This record gives sequence, C-alpha cells and structure tokens, in this order.
Amino acid sequence: MRPIDHAQQALITAIVRGEYPVGTALPGERDLAAQLGVTRPTLREALRRLEADGWLIIQHGKSTLVRNYLHEGGLNVLNGIVQYSRDLPPDFVPNLLQVRLDLAPSYTRLAIMNAPHVLISVLKAHKTLPDTPHAYAHYDWQLHHTLTVQSGNPIYALILNGFADFYEYLAETHYFQHDVARQASAAFYAELLSHVQAGDVDEAAALTQRVMAASITLWEMIHQTS
Repeated sequence: MRPIDHAQQALITAIVRGEYPVGTALPGERDLAAQLGVTRPTLREALRRLEADGWLIIQHGKSTLVRNYLHEGGLNVLNGIVQYSRDLPPDFVPNLLQVRLDLAPSYTRLAIMNAPHVLISVLKAHKTLPDTPHAYAHYDWQLHHTLTVQSGNPIYALILNGFADFYEYLAETHYFQHDVARQASAAFYAELLSHVQAGDVDEAAALTQRVMAASITLWEMIHQTS
C-alpha cells in the first residue's frame, strides 16, 4: 500500500472508530505524520484528499477539524467507510439496507419494462446456484447490478457500484452464512422470475419491496445473535 493510501486508511478508520470525534482537532502535522509513519508532504496530501471528500475541515493557521461527515459528506465518504473501515458507524448496515428498500422496487420495475429477456436469463441461473454463502453473495450482487443497469437510469448503478466489494463481503461473511437467508433469497429469485416471465411489473415491484423489507428484519436478527 502506498504511504498516502495508508495515511488515508488510518485516518478514516480512526475517525469512524471515534478516536477523532466530529468537531475535534487532529494532532499537529509533525505529531500526526510521526504517528502514521509518513512524511509531512504525504500527510498534507492525504489531508487535502480527505477534506475534498468531506471528512475534514482544513483551516490555514489553525487546527484541522473532523467534519460532521455523516451529515455533510457525499458518496466519497460512503466509499471511504466501506473501503477502509470494518468498524462501521452504528446502524450503518440497516440504513444501507433501507436505501436498497427505497430504490430496489423502482429499478426492478424499470428493468423489467426495459429488458425482460435479460432478467429472465439472469434469474434462470439461480436454479443451479450452489448452496454456499460465496455463491449466493456473488449472485445476489450480480442480480441487483443487472437490475440497476437495465433500469436505464445510470445513477442507480453508480450508487450500487460504490458498495460492490463491501456488498459481497458482508453478504458472504454474515448474511448468507445463515440457511434461512439463502432459502429466503432462493424463494425470491424463483418468484421474481415467474413475475418477469408473466410480465407482471406491479407484482414484481411489490415482491421486491416485501423481500427487501424482510431482509432488514433478518439482518437485525442475525446481527443480534452473532
């Protein structure tokens, strides 16, 4: 890992963990560079990048402050959290699943209207899916990615792509480790396929909404017992 990437990762991880709370000042440049094991020019560039992404407020002649990144940051903050930190903010995953619940019925509806033949091909593949967490995590990602791309609205795909590695990591190591999660998803894939084949756009969207809502409940149950 390059020194600048190391510095960014270490700082984001420390901020998310609460070692540098929102509104507080980072250590001085000399001390912080020594703590991170990087040169001061490398640290300055890392700080500039984090400021541009919405993590920090750099004040010339004053201390660098931690911005309220969850309220004032953008997609780059989300990307930083999922790329660099396994210590997620409280309720991060349920909130992420809530966003999927809000978006998935819409992009599913549009995808069925635009490219039902593509979706039928993808959904038929679930019939030979190995009953493993890895296989389900990868397939579930591919399905939602296909739905966003075929929706015709590139913003859906851009949002989803920001979570690609994190999505599969979390799905494989947590969610799909449980038989009930794989069984629920298999039933969803089969029922969605039948609606797409029948051209039932409204039923497919309603099904997607129900299943995405149920996945939040299931995640919370899994998280509480893990």
